[in-house]
Amino acid sequence: QVQLVESGGGSVQAGGSLTLSCAASELTVTMGWFRQAPGKEREGVASIATYPIGLYADSVQGRFNISKDTAENTLTLQMNSLKPEDTAMYYCAASRLPQWRGSLVGARYDFWGQGTQVTVSS
Repeated sequence: QVQLVESGGGSVQAGGSLTLSCAASELTVTMGWFRQAPGKEREGVASIATYPIGLYADSVQGRFNISKDTAENTLTLQMNSLKPEDTAMYYCAASRLPQWRGSLVGARYDFWGQGTQVTVSS
């Protein structure tokens, strides 16, 4: 069982930045960030696996950056130029399924955190 605890969420104005962190009991081969807004389906935001460059949803490409610290067992999501449409609960997820570039498909992930809320006001 992999334990995941997210932190770093909060409220910010449009154009601002936030950094989300996920403290993991272990970093599995594929790690990802997902989000879910009220009334919407969960969507993959960013993922990182064997390939050192992250995989991103089109909606966040160029604004978000995913990274991992294997020494600290921490997954980070740096979010810049935030928009109101980025408002959602953000979840850290871990998968034991090897993915060269990562995956934005939630069904491929085995473990999930409780989430951290991000609210972006206009």
